[in-house]
Amino acid sequence: MKKSKKNCDLKSCFMCRLAIDDWKHSIDLNRKNLLFKKGEQIIHEGDPVNGIYFVYNGKVKVHKKWGEKEIIIRFACNGDIIGHRGLGSQNSIFPISATALETTTVCFIELDFFLSTLKVNTELTYQLMLFFADELKSSESKMLNLAHMLVKERIILAILNLEEQFGINEAGFIDVNLSRQNLADFAGTTYETVFRTLNDLSAKNLILTEGRSIRIKEHGELKKLVESSL
Repeated sequence: MKKSKKNCDLKSCFMCRLAIDDWKHSIDLNRKNLLFKKGEQIIHEGDPVNGIYFVYNGKVKVHKKWGEKEIIIRFACNGDIIGHRGLGSQNSIFPISATALETTTVCFIELDFFLSTLKVNTELTYQLMLFFADELKSSESKMLNLAHMLVKERIILAILNLEEQFGINEAGFIDVNLSRQNLADFAGTTYETVFRTLNDLSAKNLILTEGRSIRIKEHGELKKLVESSL
């Protein structure tokens, strides 16, 4: 990690989009722009909560220890908030880790200033509450999927969700460079199962893979497979 030479634009992230204009000068004075290399950890699970992070440019995985394994809870990209799961009572610790998937610039806001920002900016506080509610629903849905959905369908759902979040590049591939292990951690399965499932889907001409890249060829068929297991 090092200081970024490029400052955020005070309008793209979750906080700046919702803060009142008169407060943005205070944000400018209190922000720290940090640059993380690919694979570098931004947040360490178990560390004291010292602030909140907003992704200005790049992609981040938010993950958590799960016994001896790891599970990816979600991904964050431009404008997204990370570290908010550590908000709460005094002496809170981060219940998750966050790691850069590529070179990533984040805006760091110290906790005291962020809490003051919430008190002043009611729309930000309201939207953050809705965001927490949506995250809770998503977490509950993921736990149900882990319990009831077949592993093949979980992998397909993970691929569909990745395309929905990151979109596609000019070649039609999902616009995120994700290892097979990361895909396995996101779907709650193993590397070997992901490898076999991707080969099977490729053989059936439902997806196309090139290295780490995945291109969905038959969205309708994949969605039918997911829906049939719900």
